[in-house]
Amino acid sequence: MAAVSISAEGAHSPLLDDFVDGAVDHKGQPVRRSSSGGWRSAGFIIGVEVAERFAYYGISSNLINYLTGPLGQSVATAAENVNAWAGTASLSPLLGAFIADSFLGRYRTIVIASVIYILALGLLTLSAVLPSVSPSDCQSVGNISCFPPFYQVVLFFFSLYLVAIAQGGHKPCVQAFGADQFDGQDPQECKAKSSFFNWWYFCISTGTLMTLTILNYIQENLNWGLGFGLPCVSMAAALALFLLGTRTYRFSAKGDERSPFLRFTAVLVAAFKNRKTTSLAIVTDQESCGTLPDEGSEQFKFLNKALIAPDGSKEEGKVCTFSEVEEAKAVLRLIPIWATGLVYAIVFQQPNTFFTKQGVTMDRSIRPGLNIPSASLQSFISIGIIAFIPIYDRVFVPLARAFTGKPSGITMLQRIGIGMFLSITAMAVAALVESERLEIALEYGLIDQPNVTVPMSVWWLIPQYILIGVSDVFTMVGLQEFFYDQVPSEWRSIGLSLYFSIFGVGSFLSSFLVSAVEKATGGSGRESWFANNLNKAHLDYFYWLLAGMSTLELITFIYFANSYIYNRARQS
Repeated sequence: MAAVSISAEGAHSPLLDDFVDGAVDHKGQPVRRSSSGGWRSAGFIIGVEVAERFAYYGISSNLINYLTGPLGQSVATAAENVNAWAGTASLSPLLGAFIADSFLGRYRTIVIASVIYILALGLLTLSAVLPSVSPSDCQSVGNISCFPPFYQVVLFFFSLYLVAIAQGGHKPCVQAFGADQFDGQDPQECKAKSSFFNWWYFCISTGTLMTLTILNYIQENLNWGLGFGLPCVSMAAALALFLLGTRTYRFSAKGDERSPFLRFTAVLVAAFKNRKTTSLAIVTDQESCGTLPDEGSEQFKFLNKALIAPDGSKEEGKVCTFSEVEEAKAVLRLIPIWATGLVYAIVFQQPNTFFTKQGVTMDRSIRPGLNIPSASLQSFISIGIIAFIPIYDRVFVPLARAFTGKPSGITMLQRIGIGMFLSITAMAVAALVESERLEIALEYGLIDQPNVTVPMSVWWLIPQYILIGVSDVFTMVGLQEFFYDQVPSEWRSIGLSLYFSIFGVGSFLSSFLVSAVEKATGGSGRESWFANNLNKAHLDYFYWLLAGMSTLELITFIYFANSYIYNRARQS
């Protein structure tokens, strides 16, 4: 549907100004600005993403409690499994984006991924309602019966990773497709596109908040099957909503050129083949063509060797074009920024794992007989995001714009860096709070009583959750906009998949770090930092470690950000 060309017929329309350049409707015809795109279409797409976040966080936010509860895993093993699954779900968009941008188009990929998503959630619900040993039975008959049947575990993990595969097609395409509904060449729509990323994150945080306040309570107090079944229903409704907006969408008009991935690969291969070509030959060729190198062209100059064939000829098909070489350079410029976001991604995993397990040990009572689920504390991340995004968009940006003159107030990289600093603060606060929890446990003689509630209110954890939320407004949204804006237009799904891959690799790094720390701090009769008895563990040391790593990351990020050359004149 997206892989169509604009017909010549629309080129001579008397209402040409109303047509959007480079876009077509669902029938492949030139699309009118007045009847398509903008917030009208983005509303359908944002609605889909809200439902999808409701489904995804319905699994991820409480997954560690399901693994350590019904599936009987240890805290460290469960944390590693959560990180491994989250990493797979965040890396799979690389494949999904390649398929979308090279073959299917974003619209078709979203539809197919949504169907897989619904199937996966249905199977996950089935695995949760299958008969297994209840906790009370487990306690009465001994530990040998505490483990669920093997087939139930297999079905659960098969369903879980099927969700990760569905994420691969869904995540990179939905946001890119939403941003495509705004024409960057139109002044008004260009401003709306900048706000789109802020309000996109605002809305999906609303979906996350609904999950953390409703689903987590249902899962822990009513039934896990119902807790997994509701996300399945929400995804089915989301797909219906998405299809309902089809007639209003703008689709990218594709020509006959090669896929962006193949062009990028061709430049790398050609540059390698011509590695012995002298720089003088390339400069001479550029001067003869009247091509003046700009600041960005001076980076990765070895790729300029792709402009000339090994035999010195310039026959079409044997060499890469100047635009293809510059396109490849633009992608390579993203790598240092991508790499310096990995520690932030490790920090991002903590609310789903150790923050949640901390909350389990603390006083969670709202009133007698009513306890807040520990996973629901993650709702304060969403509350921080929902509260701060309007302040950022309506107060911070206009004030910053008055000083800098930039349309978005500050550059995308400045925005990312501020969020990284806030994440360091969040880890320091988390370490101090955990130190206080351990002191209280020691004071009340609860070190050897892990099942007894530590007399410290769970509300002490709120500042670290809110700081994570505010840091997300800067870094997460900044990274989304950066990887969408700084890639060639045909790479936008792939660009967003690169953003998601930061958190995929970060999840695996988090899992590796937990495993390494577990081995380094445990053994020889010692309790590791991640002991099942958190009163004997030292999560505070781990949080200080992350704060130190994040500080080094921020210093490195600032170095690369200062030398980054933006791909477009727009630097905000």
